[in-house]
Amino acid sequence: MLKGYLDELSVVRRDLFIAFFPLFNVFSWWYVVPLIIDSVQGGLHVTYTQDTVIWVAYYSAILGSGLVGSLLSNRTSRLKFLCFWVILGVVSTSLPALFNSFTVTHALLISILLGTSFGLGMPSCLAYFADCASVENRGQISGITFLATNLSAPLFAISFGMFDLKVNSLIFAAWRAFGLVVFFLKPKQRNVSGMKRKTSFLSILQNKSFILYFAAWLMFNLIESFERPILDYIFRDFHYVTVAPVIGSFFTLVAGVLCDRIGRKRVVLYGFVTMGIAYAIIGIAPTALFPQYFFITVESISWAIFFVIFILVLWGDLSESGCREKYYVIGAATPYFLSDIVRILSASYVVLIPKESAFSLASFFLFIAVLPLLYAPETLPEKKIEFRRLRKYVETAKEIQRKYAEKVTRR
Repeated sequence: MLKGYLDELSVVRRDLFIAFFPLFNVFSWWYVVPLIIDSVQGGLHVTYTQDTVIWVAYYSAILGSGLVGSLLSNRTSRLKFLCFWVILGVVSTSLPALFNSFTVTHALLISILLGTSFGLGMPSCLAYFADCASVENRGQISGITFLATNLSAPLFAISFGMFDLKVNSLIFAAWRAFGLVVFFLKPKQRNVSGMKRKTSFLSILQNKSFILYFAAWLMFNLIESFERPILDYIFRDFHYVTVAPVIGSFFTLVAGVLCDRIGRKRVVLYGFVTMGIAYAIIGIAPTALFPQYFFITVESISWAIFFVIFILVLWGDLSESGCREKYYVIGAATPYFLSDIVRILSASYVVLIPKESAFSLASFFLFIAVLPLLYAPETLPEKKIEFRRLRKYVETAKEIQRKYAEKVTRR
């Protein structure tokens, strides 16, 4: 019996590693992709319009390839599809090493290929993660995943600055290729392919629970896309790029643990409300130090919450094994990358809006975004929450009994 239990535990750990490592590999690789695109453009002296076209093409390629990948996932083995996806990333990352000089056309094609290399297999990768992580531990594992990838990002950025573009392309192509290592561990067939289910995009959009969470996530991303150019201008002399990721990285783990203990809905509500308060405070005095420090701290915590729940956890809760790819591509990817396109296209106009007015409007719409969440159901089963409460109550009772017994013994 003990041997069987240990064997089962070993399989569970192996499957979780197989789910964790592809995400860690692709997210850490994705953090340096913008650096590669910037390096390709470095000696071209591109115009503002050309730069806009290149970045819009990059984010559009992520969205478009994600939709295609979610459709292809039901027509082939997930294992083979993910393997092809990793190889595509290796090839596209190594392309800059083949050229001695670049043109704007080269930069555009490379950005499209890199975007496709990220987006094509992400729905399957996220769905596979949800299949391997149980619903009661999905938040905690998601927090660990984002913590590991966020802590590794500065190391990759530093290493990128140590070499030229050709060497960096080969280094990060090799790192992307390292993602193939999980396919040699021979994961169980039930986790790799699962039971294929025919689920249309229309049926997902008719799911009331999905729409309520999706509406709040979409509104938040659109608000952030309009406010980001103003925030970048305000914090241009502040170590915003360094401080915010550090704070957010550690709170991804906290957010993951909390959403497994008290539920997803309550944690998301906390994130929206605190974010609205942060925008209201910085709107009063955008140039004062306290509102700026307060905003950076709260925004980092809120983003940590939203990344864990809206990228990895929630859509896995709302879907069933075999049809999760479409939930993830619509729910997680579309609002996030669509907001990047909106931010790029609207940046030159948004900065003309007075800061106080922009932040006040952001605060108002964030509180509006809370309304759909009030009607959304909790996706963590109530039995899981009650079980955790009961277990905590029993542990507390045992501790009180132990202290009481020790006290009686002394007498």
